[in-house]
Amino acid sequence: MGTTKKFYENVRQELSSIRQDGLFKLERIIITPQASTIDTTQKSRVINLCANNYLGLSSHPMVIEAAGRALSERGFGLSSVRFICGTQDAHKELEHRLARFVGTEDAILYGSAFDANGGLFETLFGVEDAVISDELNHASIIDGIRLSKAKRYRYKHNDMESLRAQLQAANDAQARFKLVFTDGVFSMDGTIAQLDKIRALCDEYGALLGIDDCHATGFLGDTGRGSHQYRGVFGQIDILTGTLGKALGGASGGFTCAKKEVVDLLRQRSRPYLFSNSLAPSIVGASIEVLNILENDNTLRDRLETNARFFRDGLSRLGFDIKPGDHPVVPVMVYDAGKAQKLAAQLLELGVYVVGFFYPVVPKDQARIRVQISAAHSDEELREALTAFEKAGKELEIIR
Repeated sequence: MGTTKKFYENVRQELSSIRQDGLFKLERIIITPQASTIDTTQKSRVINLCANNYLGLSSHPMVIEAAGRALSERGFGLSSVRFICGTQDAHKELEHRLARFVGTEDAILYGSAFDANGGLFETLFGVEDAVISDELNHASIIDGIRLSKAKRYRYKHNDMESLRAQLQAANDAQARFKLVFTDGVFSMDGTIAQLDKIRALCDEYGALLGIDDCHATGFLGDTGRGSHQYRGVFGQIDILTGTLGKALGGASGGFTCAKKEVVDLLRQRSRPYLFSNSLAPSIVGASIEVLNILENDNTLRDRLETNARFFRDGLSRLGFDIKPGDHPVVPVMVYDAGKAQKLAAQLLELGVYVVGFFYPVVPKDQARIRVQISAAHSDEELREALTAFEKAGKELEIIR
């Protein structure tokens, strides 16, 4: 009993420490569908600048209709994993469509993109192999690699000379197979990986190339196929993981796309796939409709590009310190965690919903507001948001 009491006391102390350091994260409660403006329990009609709803499809009427149709025709859930009795024809259709969309032979669905990364590395790589990872890769990639017995190498963020050195080290260690794995887009910075240069280095050293394209699939590149299309290496990626929970409708679910034999092995051995319930029919049906929309029309993708450029330019003119780039993720650097939270709170009072990010989500002393632009935002909403940023920024002496 004494040990149990000490455990709970330790938990309370840890929570107290998080609060004292200004790092305690609060959840705001939304009471409307996800859209460019939303209502919360704190405030009505706020402009939402922190959703992964890049294309505005989370509450698109055609997507909702497709989800309802699938719900009526195929049921609420399947009560099974895929290999028992959890595979409907729609699952196979969605996998085929995703593979075609991103330029691979086959695809496999997961309950989440975290699961897709969690079930990838240990299935395909062993003690004789090497996985070379960007130091700022997403937590799901890091955790997935840790589950593997492969030797782990890290290269400096988006640094090609550092990557070359790690590839050489893996060669010197006589690794059987080498995989370079990187986020296609780094979600906290909006940085787009130099996949053309990485592909060239992989070819030089005989390495496979894998990317997590969660923050790119559907809108990055000329026709929205992802960061590999943006960098001119479409069809040249060995493994691509992604999500249905961001631009592709915003519900849930992840996927891995690769050559057919790789996907076949994942179906046989990947633990999150084998031991997790099958993706709900409504999500599958809605996701197929999302691909129908995106394959037939670039309007949403083009609108998003225009909106992102407009808002980036507006913040820069106001004097905010933003990380440069073209992506609709726009990091507004504040550096101090407490000030980032104050800025987020002040903006909410002014009708703009954003969130402050700080350690351990980003490195210490790199606190920021991560703005995320959507194709659903109107010009008027973006101008209103910029006015709020100017007012709050001046009041907190972040800008002059």
